[in-house]
Amino acid sequence: MKRSTIGLLICLGFTMKTASADDLPRVLIIGDSISLGYTPHVVEQMKGKAVVVHHRGNAQHTGTGLKKLDDWLGETEWDVIHFNWGLWDLCYRHPESKVQGRRDKVRGTLTTSLEQYEKNLDELARRLKKTNAKLIWANTTTVPEGEAGRKTGDDERYNAVAARVMKKHGIPVNDLNALTDTFPAELFTAPGNVHYVKAGYERIAEQVSAKIAESLADR
Repeated sequence: MKRSTIGLLICLGFTMKTASADDLPRVLIIGDSISLGYTPHVVEQMKGKAVVVHHRGNAQHTGTGLKKLDDWLGETEWDVIHFNWGLWDLCYRHPESKVQGRRDKVRGTLTTSLEQYEKNLDELARRLKKTNAKLIWANTTTVPEGEAGRKTGDDERYNAVAARVMKKHGIPVNDLNALTDTFPAELFTAPGNVHYVKAGYERIAEQVSAKIAESLADR
């Protein structure tokens, strides 16, 4: 709007309305503890551009998603939904393991097979498409060497299955795996840990925010 037009509106008694939270697009992030780590940074980076929220709790594995998705979606008309499942699905757990989360890739049982993961993701994608929101799939972040309950390379195998599902449904992929594959050791909380320090989550958030902004521009 030209300055002369703004001045005329002010003279006539009109005021310029600034965007409030009610005017901004609504973005939902669905995911596990990795998404819980980067969401606060996405909220900050998207301030004034979108209202970004994470559903309550941890999305865990695709089986949990199938049970709780409707509650997480609620009654809100979401503009963008950025979602992920994977690290829990490919995790092996054993009831006698003393490691946090009962992780044990030697004696443990796999949470979700590749075949079941594909079926679950297909159903989740179908249900999410019914929201009419712009969807973004975030593929699973890297599994580092020495992880107690996860096997190196399974992230690529599960991501390949997910990519096939997303291609089928026309859902774009945010390649967080390629990003985190490049992370130096100091961005992880500890050797063999899938979680990140603040600087790591900030870098992930930058890519997530950029993908959300692209989707909002397309609406």
